Amino acid sequence: MKVTLEGLKDYRVKGQSRGITSVCSAHPLVLRAALRLGRDTNSSVLIEATCNQVNHRGGYTGMQPIDFAQLVFSLAKEEGCPKDIIILGGDHLGPNPWKILPADEAMGEAEKMIAAYVKAGFRKLHIDTSMGCKGEPIALDDELVSQRAVRLIKKAEEIAKDSDQSLPLYIIGTEVPPPGGADHDITSLEPTRPEAVKRTYSVHQDALHKAGLEDVISRLLGIVVQPGVEFGNWNIVQYDSAKAQRLSTFLNDNPNLVFEAHSTDYQGTCSLSQLVQDGYAILKVGPELTFAVRECLFALDLIASELFENYPNRNLSNNLEQLMLEKPDYWNSHYHGNDHERYLLRHYSFSDRIRYYWTDPVARNCVEKLLTILNGVIVPLPLIMQYLPGAEHFAQNNFDPEEVIIWYVQKVLGSYNQACHLN
Repeated sequence: MKVTLEGLKDYRVKGQSRGITSVCSAHPLVLRAALRLGRDTNSSVLIEATCNQVNHRGGYTGMQPIDFAQLVFSLAKEEGCPKDIIILGGDHLGPNPWKILPADEAMGEAEKMIAAYVKAGFRKLHIDTSMGCKGEPIALDDELVSQRAVRLIKKAEEIAKDSDQSLPLYIIGTEVPPPGGADHDITSLEPTRPEAVKRTYSVHQDALHKAGLEDVISRLLGIVVQPGVEFGNWNIVQYDSAKAQRLSTFLNDNPNLVFEAHSTDYQGTCSLSQLVQDGYAILKVGPELTFAVRECLFALDLIASELFENYPNRNLSNNLEQLMLEKPDYWNSHYHGNDHERYLLRHYSFSDRIRYYWTDPVARNCVEKLLTILNGVIVPLPLIMQYLPGAEHFAQNNFDPEEVIIWYVQKVLGSYNQACHLN
């Protein structure tokens, strides 16, 4: 079922539960899995890039927004996914990548970034100006956040009109878990207070009115809130609908909005379905998808280690371990404990910070070697049963490891599709 962003609120008003999955990843196999599923189910494919991942200076992927868009659409063409079902979104667009700079400089960079996103055809924009910059508190008050948000919205509107792009749809609100999940165990979380959501919406409306941007209010698609879901390195906080019911009542008074939920990774179909039913019509997922890629690649690594005498034992995982030790910036401040505990976290944490290393030449060469040696061989059924339970249909045929990985990622995405009632 093709659900449009604009139509999400209408389903709730009609008493129907519908949602859309926001795929937050730049991994090509994750993107292929999402695009293929959209093609096969004729459902909208919402793919988002974050401000640190993709920006006008390249981000940690080295991609500007136009590069990311071209990657998505080139993969879509290869997968036979219609272009008109693809929606591009930008996440946490604001000064965060430059917050070590004075506020005006950081916001200047954020304006350049959002201009690049809009020019590249990104339609859904999550504006996040909540963080303090140089010399400011870590978190800012609602009035200043809304003023800075409107500054970015004004730039986005100007660029959209000048470049003949569709006018953007906006997500506001910043009460979200840390990007990529928490770095410690969390036993419970309190949902956002309804009065806090009401204030966020009110101050943004006022700021838009003062800026002469009243027409944007009708394109405020939703608000990011904390429904009480999260994952740490080793644990998952499951959604508790009863605790979030007061929050959901906000939507009854504001039927023109939906909620956007971040860090819904690892919740499973039941919790995801309840989130959609309670008004969280946009479900963001990222680390769980690359966790699935890593999980499948490590299983393939073990299969290759058993099958081939000339394949070094656990070649991929061993080389990744060495790479992460040589370049610790992506995990060092997030993983704690003794040496062995940090080893386990590097490879198996739910936050999946190993995902930052897949574009490194060492990792790419190891993955290519693994996929090449397995491509076209016959993998015995018992080996599949041992390392990839459920993938028995790939045994005794010409093996295509990329297809196995895509299938593995689609298991996660299928759970989201089912929760959004798109299957």
